[in-house]
Amino acid sequence: MKVTEHIAQANGNTQFSFEILPPLKGQHIKSIFDNIDPLMEFNPPFIDVTYHREEYIYKEQENGLLKRQVVKKRPGTVGICAAIQNRYKVDAIPHILCGGFTKEDTENFLIDLDFLGIQNVMALRGDAVKTETYFTPEKEGHEYANGLVKQINELNDGIYLDQDLQNTSKTNFCIGVAAYPEKHMESPSLDSDIHFLKKKIKSGAEYIVTQMFFDNQKYFEFVEKCRNEGITIPIIPGLKPIATKRQLNLLPHRFHVDLPEALILEVIKCKDNSEVKQVGIEWCIQQSKELQKAGIPVLHYYSMGKSDNIQTIASQVF
Repeated sequence: MKVTEHIAQANGNTQFSFEILPPLKGQHIKSIFDNIDPLMEFNPPFIDVTYHREEYIYKEQENGLLKRQVVKKRPGTVGICAAIQNRYKVDAIPHILCGGFTKEDTENFLIDLDFLGIQNVMALRGDAVKTETYFTPEKEGHEYANGLVKQINELNDGIYLDQDLQNTSKTNFCIGVAAYPEKHMESPSLDSDIHFLKKKIKSGAEYIVTQMFFDNQKYFEFVEKCRNEGITIPIIPGLKPIATKRQLNLLPHRFHVDLPEALILEVIKCKDNSEVKQVGIEWCIQQSKELQKAGIPVLHYYSMGKSDNIQTIASQVF
């Protein structure tokens, strides 16, 4: 079932969903199931599975020269999605990126998903690899998420890259895209960000999931701004409970989000990370309840591979 259909059938009730990371290469899928199992009591209609593009490492050879090697630390997104749908009978949503994909790669990826009965995808540009200052698209790939959305939507219309194909079948993907209540780090302004968000919607995006935020007012203001700009599709808030003192600096640096002063002061007072984790849980519970009271259709949690704090939050909200 499509995300938009899940929302329509919820009859105004707020639904619970979450995002998981594929396990590190060499680890078993059981580690994924162990984190999903405790969250199934909250009846998630869908589960997101991130995609992690290649990285480059340099290994020294016997002659002293360095050899560049391509590695994928977290492969398996498509297989995990298939396993989730088979095991839990809920919709799995793979992330699909511009980075690391040519248009041909993208088409083949989508064909595999369609064969597996996966009806939802999250279309993202993706981040630059660690060796890049700015994102560099693949040759014959997409530079922006808007182009990726357009390609997916064309496949929904039965339009393939090879125009000589006969009797092509249409796919049926519901396309999600990302948005940033505090603006994307590369965008000159929030207005500019929303301008390009509207382009993605015009190209076929049907719902939005936001970057994490810790101040609900920023989300509410962002939604209002989007509605005033004519954006009517669902805007699902992304939530993450803070869990360590290090995240006070890591989250603003990596995700370009602001932390409320009240949250910062509570974390600073903590003696250790177990106390920080409890503060993060309590803060996220209050965020969730306020959003739920406002009638938000889905609350989407970034689990970052661990589910115990998400389980505690969900038990107080759903």
